[in-house]
Amino acid sequence: MEDELVVKQEAGGVRSEKLLLRALAGERTERPPVWLMRQAGRYLPEYHRVREAAGGMVGLCNSPEHAVEVTLQPIRRFGLDAAIVFADLPQVAAALGQTLEYRAGDGPVLAPPVRSSADVAEFLSASRLHEKLAPVYETVRQLTGALPPEIALIGYAGAPWTIAAYMVEGRGGAASEHAVVKQWALSDPDGFQPLIDLLTGAVIEFLDRQIQAGAEAVQLFESWAGILPDVLFQRWCVEPVAAIVAALKAKHPGVPVIAFPRGAGLSYAGFAEATGVDCVGLDATVPLGWAAQKIQRELGRCVQGNLDPQLLVTGGPALHAEADRILHALGAGPFVFNLGHGIVKTTPPEHVAALVEHVRSSADREPSTR
Repeated sequence: MEDELVVKQEAGGVRSEKLLLRALAGERTERPPVWLMRQAGRYLPEYHRVREAAGGMVGLCNSPEHAVEVTLQPIRRFGLDAAIVFADLPQVAAALGQTLEYRAGDGPVLAPPVRSSADVAEFLSASRLHEKLAPVYETVRQLTGALPPEIALIGYAGAPWTIAAYMVEGRGGAASEHAVVKQWALSDPDGFQPLIDLLTGAVIEFLDRQIQAGAEAVQLFESWAGILPDVLFQRWCVEPVAAIVAALKAKHPGVPVIAFPRGAGLSYAGFAEATGVDCVGLDATVPLGWAAQKIQRELGRCVQGNLDPQLLVTGGPALHAEADRILHALGAGPFVFNLGHGIVKTTPPEHVAALVEHVRSSADREPSTR
């Protein structure tokens, strides 16, 4: 299997020396590459200084100078194998016409909420989309020159269903039960479809421009995949992501796509197969043996994940033991070490440093952990 994966990786052209890109292309690497969702963010004291200087979250996301700096901060600290461009999921919604602000205790707030197909028809054109998102593209361009040569650069976007949930509810976060968006999607799927279609096209454009600017891989965050019943998971999660992957592969066949359908449960394998993604991110609930068998071996795909972020807060022996369990279960195939969701704000930076060093030294501990 390993030899087959290497052949598959090299068949597409010149073999990359970047560890992340080798893993995403289907290669079992000498050690798994490691990066962490939300690796640039509020658990780092230096991040808070830059955010304040930028005038808050909206200013930070729209200032390439500041966004580049916070993207680079965890690379300098921890020696990670990839950087992900600093942007926020609701930026696409704001670029399409909603007003975006961040309120203490509420996170992102979008107004006015989208509640009908008539609301969707009033949104702005693709040319306006790119004007509003131009700071992200410039951030990517600057990062291509600022990153060390061995570090891969990942582009970023929310997936259509998750952005739609923000737009309809008017906010995101765990406090929302998503009652409004679910009622609309369940009771009037044909009326809800134009919003998904609009967002699918916008995400294709957004990621295409990031790739043109220098992103070497892209990740789609489907944060709210797990709130949909199975009957609509295919329509609202699988089909839009499949369309995005197909469009990006047609333009950029050598650029890998990672998708993170958090909470997809038993639908993970079907999602990976139907969408054509190169790598699927696993949340912390996914059984490792099942993922190794169904996704790595049967589908021949890379998997990414899936340490519980709370263990990163805890640190110590419990953190290292779980990291070793993940490395042992998934390290025999194409694998990217990551979390099962984003770093939480109470995470001590020294725990991140210890985890990254533990993963980076995993090759020295074979065969016990791999």
